[in-house]
Amino acid sequence: MRKTTNSRMFKRVAALMAVLMMLVSFTALMSGCRSGVNGEVYVYCYGDYFDPMLLEDFEAETGIRVIPDYYDTAEEMYTVLENNATTYDCVCTSDYMIERMIDNDMLAELDTGNIPDLSNIADVYMKKSESFDPGNKYSVPYQLGIAGILYNAKMTEGVEIDSWDDLWNEKFKDSLVMPDSVRDAFMIGLKKLGYSENSTSEEEIKAAADELIRQKPLVYKYANDSARDLLANGSAAVGVVWNGEYIYTKELNEDVEFVIPKEGSEFFIDSWVIPKDAVNKEKAEAWINFLCKAEVAAKNFDYLYYTTPNEAALELIDEEYLSEKSVFPDEETIARCESLVTLDPDTTKLYSDYWKKVKSE
Repeated sequence: MRKTTNSRMFKRVAALMAVLMMLVSFTALMSGCRSGVNGEVYVYCYGDYFDPMLLEDFEAETGIRVIPDYYDTAEEMYTVLENNATTYDCVCTSDYMIERMIDNDMLAELDTGNIPDLSNIADVYMKKSESFDPGNKYSVPYQLGIAGILYNAKMTEGVEIDSWDDLWNEKFKDSLVMPDSVRDAFMIGLKKLGYSENSTSEEEIKAAADELIRQKPLVYKYANDSARDLLANGSAAVGVVWNGEYIYTKELNEDVEFVIPKEGSEFFIDSWVIPKDAVNKEKAEAWINFLCKAEVAAKNFDYLYYTTPNEAALELIDEEYLSEKSVFPDEETIARCESLVTLDPDTTKLYSDYWKKVKSE
């Protein structure tokens, strides 16, 4: 049975209250950074990407305090780590960025002996991860997803939406939310034109940029995490989000629907990795192992609604969600999708330069 909006919002408010209580406790100590009984682990992750209550659960179980920090895009995260702006013990990021970090010798090999619950991760996703992490030496799958179009059926007034081309419909002027991310935005332009989202052809990349420039007068806002909120509160009629945002938004606004375009889309695997200069590597592996526990992964799913690679957790998840194709896409849908790969420096610069052009036009 789908949880009510009030139930879901209560959980988020409760989580926020827990975080605030921890901050109050931290301030009261007034003695620098409070350590857990067994020390701390510094975690760097996409924003709002795990149930905040897990921080307390982990500390209660291990005596290790998690000190979280958050970023918006994988590119932002990479720049921080590359410049040694600060040191993190454990990082959650995306497949193509993990490949780049491996290539640049930025990651430490995992000691899987410290991650016994890794066995809960489905073999199919361990094998998929080998496309960017051969031998699964550096990463543990955490969340999966597919990009799609979230739309308000009332606001779109019966317009059928099943293609990326629909995001160029003049009826959606000033009511369209697009990703504020170079690779995700270009994925849409490239797929619309029938090209690979990993194209290295300047002609194709330029063509996609031209399409994004042509679309720009229709765009209400370029946004990432806030896109779902703009659809939920009716500020926008159509937006590009990850499939994990659908149920959460649907609970806030029953008029929204989600579709994975017929041309195919971007499929991702986000995973946990440990930077090579991590100070608390074993504690980072303890955090990763904790997240691999079936009951923890199920609790996290109940907060995120992203596709979980944790096979053991499926037995603890309501059947209603397991049968929801937007949350657990079928094999045919996944087969239509690609995953981003790391591009060579010259091609990466091409994307960056054309994205700057899109944003400046």
